[in-house]
Amino acid sequence: MAATIDADALCNDYLLTVQSLMGRILSEERDAMDRAAVKLCEQVAADRLIHIFGPGGHSNLAAQEVFFRAGGLMHVSAILDEGTLLSNGALRSMAIERTPGYGKVVIADRGLGPTDMLILVNAYGINAALIDAALEAKARGVFLIGVSSHEHASNSAREHPARHPTKQNLHNVVDIAIDTKVPIGDAVVDIPGVDQKVAAVSTFANAFALNCLIIRTVSKLADQGVSPPVWRSGNAPGGDEANARFVSRFRDRVRSL
Repeated sequence: MAATIDADALCNDYLLTVQSLMGRILSEERDAMDRAAVKLCEQVAADRLIHIFGPGGHSNLAAQEVFFRAGGLMHVSAILDEGTLLSNGALRSMAIERTPGYGKVVIADRGLGPTDMLILVNAYGINAALIDAALEAKARGVFLIGVSSHEHASNSAREHPARHPTKQNLHNVVDIAIDTKVPIGDAVVDIPGVDQKVAAVSTFANAFALNCLIIRTVSKLADQGVSPPVWRSGNAPGGDEANARFVSRFRDRVRSL
């Protein structure tokens, strides 16, 4: 009789892997996140928006993580483009994120320019919509921060069907690159008798990196004597009232509000 697989042990291995990954981001990306936080501080101090776009099925979750979220800066404006959202069909989303020219249209539609900042988040950092968004934003003079796995991008074949025609990686295009350390394949847990690994880590990595960036930004603003508007949970006592003090300030500026 075959031995029973110890699922508890595998879950613990997953926990340790995620913790290790987040620890690496915290220690190895400290300089990049600190430099990025300085730029975010400048945007908030000037009362300008911080745009964020996660062109890719699950990478859209990263943009949603720091937008209209308890503890998130109200200056964050998520680009929630319908094309790559999984809610409109997973296979459709993948096809669109691989379509050259699509990301350029999304950025052009937002009318971003030299006073704007854009955070581009993508687990793997290679797809066509992502790179087109970066190139279009750069051509418009937008300051770019990239959040992606350098390992995954650098080790993905140049001929991979998701790649932009120029074969570029996000971290080579942006002004500041934050490396999420996500390994090739994303899933990290091996189960005996199963061909493929299970349990992805990219959503944890993206969310952790972005929330660390928010922490650093708000800390720097507080050091300057600035208390920026931060979302409070609408489900917490007084949440609606606290948020209502600022909503009119952003309602006509943040398209997704």
